[in-house]
Amino acid sequence: MQPDSAIYRARRERVLEQMGEGVMVVATAPEVPRNRDTHYPYRHDSYFYWLTGFNEPEAVLVLVGGAAPRHVLFCRERNEEREIWDGFRYGPAAARESFAFDDAFAYDALDAELPKLLENQPLLAYLIGRDMAWDTRMLGWLNTVRGKARSGVHAPNRMVDARLWLDEMRLIKDGHELDLMRRAAEISTRAHGIAMRATRPGRHEYEVEAEMLCAFRSGGAEAPAYTSIVASGANACVLHYVFNNQPLRDGDLLLIDAAAEFGSYAADITRTFPVNGRFSAAQRDAYELVLAAQTAAIAEVRPGSHWNAPHEAAVRVLTQGMVDLGLLQGKVDGLIESKAYERFYMHRTGHWLGMDVHDAGEYKIGGEWRTLVPGMTLTVEPGLYIRPADDVPEAFWNIGIRIEDDVAVTESGCEVLTTPPKTVAEIEQWMRA
Repeated sequence: MQPDSAIYRARRERVLEQMGEGVMVVATAPEVPRNRDTHYPYRHDSYFYWLTGFNEPEAVLVLVGGAAPRHVLFCRERNEEREIWDGFRYGPAAARESFAFDDAFAYDALDAELPKLLENQPLLAYLIGRDMAWDTRMLGWLNTVRGKARSGVHAPNRMVDARLWLDEMRLIKDGHELDLMRRAAEISTRAHGIAMRATRPGRHEYEVEAEMLCAFRSGGAEAPAYTSIVASGANACVLHYVFNNQPLRDGDLLLIDAAAEFGSYAADITRTFPVNGRFSAAQRDAYELVLAAQTAAIAEVRPGSHWNAPHEAAVRVLTQGMVDLGLLQGKVDGLIESKAYERFYMHRTGHWLGMDVHDAGEYKIGGEWRTLVPGMTLTVEPGLYIRPADDVPEAFWNIGIRIEDDVAVTESGCEVLTTPPKTVAEIEQWMRA
């Protein structure tokens, strides 16, 4: 389904308004070989797609500012033979009309046409340093323009990272984006429910992962938003465990961090639950501590709160709970100040979420945590990871728990987008069914 070109045209116009005079160049992602004669499934660059809605490889957007702004696309030409093998291509003429561009050229014309667009411009903006090969091409085009100096032509004398404008714009989601994120969350929520009911002793982590992947695709998602973590027992204490190849054992917990991408927007959910459907006493105590920390953190997601407030709330609840469970000894304030809690909780409580799972946007402005405003979307994901040790009660050994939801800041507070079963009672009842 082709997206509404007016949405993307309006975004480009906002960029041009912010940039003023100059030229911005944004390329999409290259195709990446997997091994001999095969490629990884193609996924466009998020910045490029956010500005264009165009999802073919070998494409470049050029925005020309000033008194006569232009929206220019470079893309692959139509090719009957390649389309037989690989599928439909728009080609420059159809892409110009379908995606609301002023001009469109063949991708192979970049070396000839891009230097012309840079001539006599005061500024060049692109994603500096992201791709060294692309940096080299940009410098080559600049040098082509500089070579015309004796003809009275000058090259841009300022280079700016395009993320200066694009990250801030992408950080605040519009209604269209939030609708796509709600759909990604809905598909991912359903998949987590299916995974819980598919889990039982004797199965393997990869079997549960397969249930989720099926649910993603059958729900209409393009792909997983990231590599799924399906970690049972001690594996749940490895934050980025992705082998997903171990058997599920009676009495262990299963931590699943997995979600779908829909319309190029990601969800990001983690749930932790017992393989046999019943929490042990120690598992319950640890789980309810993490859930209380998440509840406190979500309560801090509202306009006017600062980015770090949810993390601070989660850390305080978790640290007090670690003392209560006998994992730490001492005064809570001192344990927080010394970061003693990081032995069992070593990551942040969230990140921006959008087209990228760890989405664009700064977390501090002028050295201070930024203020939350409506349209920002983030994860809230406290955890507890308890490895065996002589000073740790044995009942808690190899318990790894993370609870993660996607939250959008609203005018009056926040909206939790993801809703798989979460309390102990909800999880046990869901798994019994």
